[in-house]
Amino acid sequence: MSNLSSLGKEGYLPQEEMLEVGRKQSSLFIGLPKEKAFQENRIAIVPDAVQLLVSRGHEIWIESGAGDNANFTDNEYSEAGAKIVYDTKEVYQADIIMKVEPPTMQEIELMKGRQTLVSALQITTQSKEYIEQLLAKKITALAFEYIQDESGLMPIMRSMSEIAGNTSLLIASEYLSNANNGKGLMLGGIAGVTPTEVVIIGAGTVGECAARAAIGLGASVKVFDNSLSKLRRIQSDMNARVYTSIIQPKVLYKALRRADVVISALRSNDKRTPCVVSDEMVQAMKEGSVIVDVSIDQGGCVETSEVTNHANPVFTKHGVVHYCVPNIPSRVARTASFALSNLLTPTLLRIADEGGLENVLRRDAGLRHGVYLCHGILTHSMVGDWFEMPYKNIDLLIASL
Repeated sequence: MSNLSSLGKEGYLPQEEMLEVGRKQSSLFIGLPKEKAFQENRIAIVPDAVQLLVSRGHEIWIESGAGDNANFTDNEYSEAGAKIVYDTKEVYQADIIMKVEPPTMQEIELMKGRQTLVSALQITTQSKEYIEQLLAKKITALAFEYIQDESGLMPIMRSMSEIAGNTSLLIASEYLSNANNGKGLMLGGIAGVTPTEVVIIGAGTVGECAARAAIGLGASVKVFDNSLSKLRRIQSDMNARVYTSIIQPKVLYKALRRADVVISALRSNDKRTPCVVSDEMVQAMKEGSVIVDVSIDQGGCVETSEVTNHANPVFTKHGVVHYCVPNIPSRVARTASFALSNLLTPTLLRIADEGGLENVLRRDAGLRHGVYLCHGILTHSMVGDWFEMPYKNIDLLIASL
């Protein structure tokens, strides 16, 4: 019989379908150090998430007291399956270090090297030496600020901004009340009573959530921003129940004179947020009104703002109460910790299920965007440009591994 008899009608031999070889799951060794930054109360992984990770065969070490400020006890973590360690250096021997704030230079010294670090970067507060120290340890580092989802949004930053926006209105309400020697005002919602006037500067996530909270409480809301698309989105989402305007000094001045509450929430990609509320504007505000400067971590957009802390959060200038705490989500640390944990835990499970971080990075462009160091090589253009350091393309680097 001719060899051609085994061919198909078109003269081609059938071939086996090439399927991807299944990856072997890996077991993760995760360390949760206690946050050393001033008044940082959050923790990256909560006990419920630890229980899930341990049930999948992963090992979790947590420094004693790491969850205390978020009202998670050592006993809760121990019952969830974590090992409680009492030596800071010991917890830094884990393969994956999960933090909220960036590690200090002293904490980096404790790391054994060739580990994965997942935390905030806060590039405006870091030095070139900080990056060089991580590079020397051959660290692979992911920053909360740069991690994207499938839509190109930054889920961790959005979640923390949502918390900051909602909380900022509650803070303002506290300092308007008699309990804090305020004017004795509610934000609104009482029939026959003129609602409180709220001015929000910045129409990003913080401003949007603050506006939504203010409208929900019955306040009269004005939102200022220089982005028409952001203003249009807020008007659309809130059924035009909010006044919006480009930041024009005369218009803003008139709004501030009538305001009971000002939420400043402008953000900048540069080192400092532009100052749009002058000392003169603050002097024109009503006595007893409240400014919550959410953008104070970038210098603030109110000229009279000065950094405060959770222990002494306010000061009064020109008769106006100023709340200028940089880390508002830490004020509601338990809620913020749950939000962080809910975003980070699925990523950890994927890393294990797909056989390691590198395999996930090959598939996930959003997570890849969050990597600023890979095996001791600087890979993020923004970090490289900021510190004037050479960097390599993360896509090419991952493809070569």
